[in-house]
Amino acid sequence: MKRIDPRAINCRKTEGWVSSAVCLIIVVVFGLLTVRYDWPIWIVALTAVISFMIIVLELVILPSVLYRSWQYAILEKEVELHHGLWVRKRTLIPMSRIQHVNTKQGPLEKRYGLSTVTFATAAGSHCIPGLSDEEADRVRRRIAEGADINHEEI
Repeated sequence: MKRIDPRAINCRKTEGWVSSAVCLIIVVVFGLLTVRYDWPIWIVALTAVISFMIIVLELVILPSVLYRSWQYAILEKEVELHHGLWVRKRTLIPMSRIQHVNTKQGPLEKRYGLSTVTFATAAGSHCIPGLSDEEADRVRRRIAEGADINHEEI
């Protein structure tokens, strides 16, 4: 079993900073509304406490926990995925059932040189996030070969 790229931790922390900014904006808005409409102060205090907990979770705890929770293996006849925080999922996807495979990259992933490989079967889609661009290309090609998908289409 392989792990995703360690740079996924920093990418997830950057996503956490975005979430944290949203939380802080919400606290400020509730503070302004409390002053404007003479709401009880506990509303702002509760919002601030919840936001603080979310910020700690997003910046300190989740990035490394999510990194450690993801593992994958590209085998000869199947793709094996292990992931999950509270509920651990172990998924085996037969290569013969895979219909198409893609690589995608959002702006934050691009900044960190990471990509996500997505692949679909008739039953649904699956992904392997947080791979280096090179590893994502190798995984995509290996799945395409195993699924007998024409490389020229990928």
